[in-house]
Parts: sequence; C-alpha cells; structure tokens
Amino acid sequence: MSSRLSVLFILVSTIIISCTGDKSGDSNSRLLPKATGRAGEMIIVTDSAHWAGELGKALKETFREEVSGLPREEYLFKVNRVDPRKLNDLLKGVKNLVFVMALDSRSAETRALKSYFTESSIERIKKDPDIFVHTVKDEYAKGQNIMYLFSSTEKALTEKVKANKELIQTYFNQAENERLKAGLYKAKIPVGLRDLLRKDHNCSMTLPFGYQQVVNENGFVWFRQINDESDKNVFITYKDYKSQTQFEKDNLIAFRDSVAREQLFEDPDYPDTHILTETKVPYIPVVTEVITFNGSYAVEMRGLWKTANISMGGPFVGYALVDEELGRLYYVEGFVYSPGKNQREFMREMEVILSTFRTSNQFGS
Repeated sequence: MSSRLSVLFILVSTIIISCTGDKSGDSNSRLLPKATGRAGEMIIVTDSAHWAGELGKALKETFREEVSGLPREEYLFKVNRVDPRKLNDLLKGVKNLVFVMALDSRSAETRALKSYFTESSIERIKKDPDIFVHTVKDEYAKGQNIMYLFSSTEKALTEKVKANKELIQTYFNQAENERLKAGLYKAKIPVGLRDLLRKDHNCSMTLPFGYQQVVNENGFVWFRQINDESDKNVFITYKDYKSQTQFEKDNLIAFRDSVAREQLFEDPDYPDTHILTETKVPYIPVVTEVITFNGSYAVEMRGLWKTANISMGGPFVGYALVDEELGRLYYVEGFVYSPGKNQREFMREMEVILSTFRTSNQFGS
C-alpha cells in the first residue's frame, strides 16, 4: 500500500467511530463464513438516484476503469449495484463490498443505508467535511474488505471520490493481490528455483508451485508454467548499469527486444518465432511509470508482445530496477499467452510473482 493510502486510512480510522465494528481481531471471526465471489467482483450498496447521477458516474469511472496493456477491453472490477433494502446475508458475504451514502438524500434506500452507521458517526460526518472513508476487514465474512464512502452531500462525496480515485482503487487492488498471493503460495514452494537465482544471478524470486526452469544462462533465466488455460512465463535479465537514460521507455523496449530476440521463442528451431514488443497498435501503447518497487526506484512497463511471425501474442508487465552494490540493471517480466481468455487475473498473478523479486542487498526482506 502506498504511504499516502496508509496515512489516509489510518487517519480516518482514528477519527471516526467504527460504522459497524471491525471483527478482524475478534475470536468470533473464526466462525465467519468464507467470503464469496470471483476475483475482481464487487458490490456497491447505494441509493439508485446516486448511482444514476454524478456520484454514480464517479464511482463507475473509479471501479470500471479500463486496465491498460491488455489485448481486449477489461475493467478493474466487475461492479454490481445493490439496493440497500435488499442487502441480504448472502450479498453481505462478498469479498469486496462498498457502502456509499450521502446524508442529503431522503430516500428510503438512504434511510436503510444509515442503519449501517452509528448515530455518533453520522454526527461526525455532518460536522467534519474532511472525513469521507472508512475501511473494515472481515466484517461479515473471512477474507472480506469493506469500504464505507460518505459525506453530508452528494456533491461533496462526488468530489472526494474523484480526488481520491487512485487511492480507492489501490485499496481494493491490494486486497485482491493479497488474496491471490495467499492462494498462489499455499502449495509447496519450489525452493530450488529460488536457490538457483541466488547462486547464479545474485537475486531472488519466489515462484509458485508448477513453474519450471526453461533457460538458465549468464544474464538470463526463464521460468514457465503451462496448463489448459494459459502459458505463463517469468524471466529475469540484467546488464551493467551505466546511466539513468537506461530507464527511458525506448531504451527499455530495445533492451527487452534484444534479449527476447536471443532467448524467447515459440519454437527455438525457427528464428522467426522470437518474441518482440508490439509497438504498432495505437490504442494499446506500451506505457511506463516510475514506481517504488520493494523500496527501490523502478520503472514499470506494460504492453503487448507478439512473435515475429505474428503467430502468438499477449500482454506483459515488467519492472526495471538497479542493484547498486553490483552496478547491475535488472529487468524482470511476466508475460502470458491465453488466446480467447480474459487476461486481467493472469496479469495480476504476474504482478504478485514479480513483487517477490529481491536484489542481493534485499535478501531476507
């Protein structure tokens, strides 16, 4: 979670009385059912008038934002709006649940929503326009994340949602990643692959069960997992770090393509099946962003890949960062081939796996 997001939610949690009470530390939480719903699904509980108006538009733009770097249109979350009066125990048990309330509404739906807030918290909302969000885990089910969004007026709440769009997205994206990580690493971890990385490449990564080593050479290592639905790939490559210009998009693409041309093939017996970066689809451009990656400066790169003979293709996500002690620029990437399937959750899996990458000075962190 970003530092801004942590500060925001910690601050709010300390100044607003809990809406319904966080059961995450309660022994009764062990008796809760497991949260339901597929990955990336969300229920928003709010007034129908708000959903049809500017507030609803802001919520849709937040949670239904298109995911970049995918071959077809996919959104961050699959969202369903539920009438507060029809929120039963089954619907309450979903993994991602959002309550949205503006106090200036006098509808029966909003009156039902108010039952999820204490009287003292409603008074606090009226008096303090700066607070607008509260988060709770494991309220009605284990593995659940709930967000309450609220304000005295619809206009004020709309502005808050718009201004904090990225932070709201990050909260639920991180919740999805944590659930996925728990599932990915539930089975026995192939520690031999992690040991190989430390011994041969002075870095570390935790691969889930089922990934196999494909290539291991000086400056390059490739792991792969193939099943009926997908062909998932992770590779690590590196070279001497010389200047900050190596982080520029064109230079990262050139580095990626130079490595792929030598190492990544659909069929090694046919050189024209090597992988390269797709840069000629104008509506799905390669995008880069400066981020903090496990405490280090890094550049994230997303886009599409294809084989030179255009027989295969799909999405990729990669991270470039420096091991300053070794003077080495690392580029770590996950890419997927899964024709005809939605790619969002496959790419989320790539993100989770890549997040376990560590440089030599980060071993043990």
